[in-house]
Amino acid sequence: MLKELIEPFKQPRPKIDLGKREKGKNSGKPRAKAKNWSGTLGRIWTYLARRKGKLTLVLLMVALSSGLALLGPYLIGVGVDEFLSDNSALDSVWPYFLLGLAAVYVLQALTTWLHNVWMIGIAQETVYRMRMDLFTHLHRLPIPFYGKRQQGEIMSRLTNDIENVSSTLNSSAIQIFSSVLTLVGTLTIMLMLSPMLTLLTFLVVPLMVLGMRWITRRTGPLFKERQKNLGDLNGYIEETLSGQRIIKAFSQEERVIREFDDRNKRIRLSGFWAQSISGFIPKLMNGLNNLSFAVVAGIGGIMAIQGHITIGVIIIFESYARQFTRPLNDLANQWNTLLSAIAGAERVFEVLDEEVEAKDEGTAVTLNSVEGAVKFNNVSFAYDQGGDTLEGISFEAKPGEMIALVGPTGAGKTTLIQLLSRFYDPNNGTITLDGRDLSSIRRESLRSQMAFVLQDSFLFQGTIRENIRFGRLDATDEEVEEAAKLANAHSFIVRMKDGYDKVLKPDGSGISQGQKQLLAIARAILANPAMLVLDEATSSIDTVTEIKIQEGLQRLMKGRTSFVIAHRLNTIRSADRILVLKDGRLLEQGSHDELLRQDGFYSDLYHGQLKRAAM
Repeated sequence: MLKELIEPFKQPRPKIDLGKREKGKNSGKPRAKAKNWSGTLGRIWTYLARRKGKLTLVLLMVALSSGLALLGPYLIGVGVDEFLSDNSALDSVWPYFLLGLAAVYVLQALTTWLHNVWMIGIAQETVYRMRMDLFTHLHRLPIPFYGKRQQGEIMSRLTNDIENVSSTLNSSAIQIFSSVLTLVGTLTIMLMLSPMLTLLTFLVVPLMVLGMRWITRRTGPLFKERQKNLGDLNGYIEETLSGQRIIKAFSQEERVIREFDDRNKRIRLSGFWAQSISGFIPKLMNGLNNLSFAVVAGIGGIMAIQGHITIGVIIIFESYARQFTRPLNDLANQWNTLLSAIAGAERVFEVLDEEVEAKDEGTAVTLNSVEGAVKFNNVSFAYDQGGDTLEGISFEAKPGEMIALVGPTGAGKTTLIQLLSRFYDPNNGTITLDGRDLSSIRRESLRSQMAFVLQDSFLFQGTIRENIRFGRLDATDEEVEEAAKLANAHSFIVRMKDGYDKVLKPDGSGISQGQKQLLAIARAILANPAMLVLDEATSSIDTVTEIKIQEGLQRLMKGRTSFVIAHRLNTIRSADRILVLKDGRLLEQGSHDELLRQDGFYSDLYHGQLKRAAM
């Protein structure tokens, strides 16, 4: 265990270099990356700068509060000297002196309260903007971005990392500015009163600086590592909670707990060292502060006896010596929060620097109507630098045709659909819709002409009516119910308590997978698209229900170009054309009967399924 704790200090400090990516061919002007503190703080300032007026008032209040904090001890020292020099004169003055001193401290408390309240408002608005920008940006990122990251890790940046920024802006930012002003003001007055005592006070400063430098050089990477580990843990938690049924079905609870423990230990180790080492800072500051206090008191007493300074000056200096080291101590105490906030902000800006989905060409058009003629001309595509996922795909779909895509897992069926909907663009070849290249059509317009019923139906938290209406937001209640009837979902909906107003839990949990898929079909029917994509749309529906909805699907597909991905080949026998894919290549195409007469790969698949069904 001890070896594990010591190991981080044997490693060289990691160099932080966020988000180095190759500029894509469609990318716009690259944005500045948050590679270092100055870059990150500069980007945070762009958010704060939106409230320059109020921020200026906050800084003025901080300056006034710091000045009043310096004035109080000075007045006390002057009062002591006056009392020692002329005790009788103080009898008539002391009530006014005490009132003035009380006014100073009351005003200081008021200005401190004002700048704290105002800064909280600015901080909350700043993180609100950052969170909105990040959430909005996430919806502009291409699909490949989400394929490379865990959802929980992304959520961690949206919540934990931004919350770290919020905590720093609420307290640390103003505390740091106030500490700097106090340091400057204290140093100025101390030099005016006694350069010698000022020099003695300064003897501890190099020790403070060296101590803080040694500590922060080690805690910075550790705080970054802790934030990274926290994001990984959140991602793992989200993944395991979503997959509870699979975990329990395969009795993998112990393995999952062990893996969670490994990730949790990494957070504990990085957090332990980050907090433990940074915890030395206030201890170091307090020790050096007491040393400075003793030196000033001893040397100052000797100087007062020799007549070089007055007792009041010693009192002022003792107070200012603490005022001088207290801001340093405050800076040290706030350093932990600042390091954590910078680490969190860099993770937020790393996502904000991700290239958004390629913008539509300036000449891209909006589709007013679509006939549905689709043509793939020698299309090739690869997800990465490896081999092609699709290679040399060419076929035509006439308006209103039903095109079925069949083939073994990994053949490229879903990839073909993703190219058609422009979630990805082909590496080579062209795809046209009604004779127009897809690259010349606005993505939003293209996708609005399509409706999807996927194998894993996703429903949002909300009522059944709202989930169906997601297909067309301006649909009436009557149209929603009619779509549900066509999808054969109406009967089970009305049997539920609250019917169409039943509130579904997140991801539609609480109803069966088959019912979720029926609602997804109703949503597609309501959208009334020009083109339809069915990806194993009936895979989770029993045979009886499947037969019932075939009629509704046939009505839905009538007059619309439809692309149907199917593994059960008996469900696509009526397709106008069947595309047989294998290893990213188009092996065969034709109607069901034509492909059986060819006695090729499709015939083998079909007769193989018949044999398995008969067993």
